[in-house]
Amino acid sequence: MDYQRLFSEIAIELSEIDDLGNVASYIPELQNVDPKKFGIHLSTIDRQDYSFGDAHEKFSIQSIAKVLALALAFELEDDQLWDRVGVEPSGSPFNSLVQLEYEKGIPRNPFINAGALVICDILVSRLNNPQQEFLEFTRKISGNSQIDYCSRIAESERLTSFRNAAHLNLMKSYGNIQNDIEAVLDFYCHLCSIAMTCKELAQGYLFLAANGVNPITNERVLRGSQTKRINAIMQLCGFYDEAGEFAFKVGLPGKSGVGGGIIAIYPGHYSIAVWSPKLNKKGNSYRGMQILEFFTTRTKSSIF
Repeated sequence: MDYQRLFSEIAIELSEIDDLGNVASYIPELQNVDPKKFGIHLSTIDRQDYSFGDAHEKFSIQSIAKVLALALAFELEDDQLWDRVGVEPSGSPFNSLVQLEYEKGIPRNPFINAGALVICDILVSRLNNPQQEFLEFTRKISGNSQIDYCSRIAESERLTSFRNAAHLNLMKSYGNIQNDIEAVLDFYCHLCSIAMTCKELAQGYLFLAANGVNPITNERVLRGSQTKRINAIMQLCGFYDEAGEFAFKVGLPGKSGVGGGIIAIYPGHYSIAVWSPKLNKKGNSYRGMQILEFFTTRTKSSIF
């Protein structure tokens, strides 16, 4: 498959379609991103790389980082993890408090905000220096020591994290948060602030396409069974309450972030990252969803 040519063809098609949506506004720093940015990078498990557009420019990956936090927590906790967070689609907005109260402080899945906060609480308990050790984990699996948090984004998130603080307080009242709320919230805001390029994203998540083995270092990140489960959760829950639409149109496990990025995995073959900052009403990249729908249709690479 000539991926480079295909990316060019998709870009031409997209240029004839309005890029609707808006950049994220509830985190002030994200409003400053150029809405016209557009990048794609695909990495195969046999170490072939293909880039297009702004694929080498860093952006805030936001909720995409939740996948790596889940991978690290799963490695540490194994199946005990699921005593504190579920694996079902939420069918509600990613920051809903109503569902969390109804289900007595157990989040539906690790990718809604409440679930990711529980994962952060676990990592705060298990790691001596959560921020540094998580960053080292991210750098190691991506093979890039330059990946870092963005202090401006982290601070901007922290100053507007009233609802996330409410999630933590509610879950703590049910006994599902064990650490100091401020410590967990600070770690969560830093986690979401990580800046990566499309190339770094695709390479960093490639272990999910390779049965848990990192093709860059040939080291095992997770067991095959754990990798399968994370891919399943990405398929079911990776796009807030639009996961069914993504499965229907794209047909790959994936995860989005309100920075406009999307990572998608074709197990046994490749990982692909796209970035386009304008979001649809569900908080997913409007153009990113279109890119991946065009791509999997042309390449016939849906898992279905």
